[in-house]
Amino acid sequence: MWQWLQRDKGYNINIKRVRRLYRLMGLEAIGPKPNTSKPAPGHKVYPYLLRGLEITHSNHVWATDITYAPMAQGFMCLMAVIDLKSHYVLNFITPAIKTTKLSHIGLSDD
Repeated sequence: MWQWLQRDKGYNINIKRVRRLYRLMGLEAIGPKPNTSKPAPGHKVYPYLLRGLEITHSNHVWATDITYAPMAQGFMCLMAVIDLKSHYVLNFITPAIKTTKLSHIGLSDD
């Protein structure tokens, strides 16, 4: 906002003023908060099964990732299947609803 006001609109405004006005209006950026990756107490830690495995060619090891992205009307779910050697996204889906068959849908050819 501050850069847009300075560069595009030509206003001579201090960044501290913009921060203060944001704070007064209760505005803040949508993004991860500090310490979001800390596990809960008692959370089970699973072993890393690929340790020591040399990935020599494509289509050898795949990985999946499920991400929830904040949107204006809630969250969007994205599931991707990634080849770990070539780093290509092999398949992805953005289902409208979460189901127990999400991983099956992401791996099927349909």
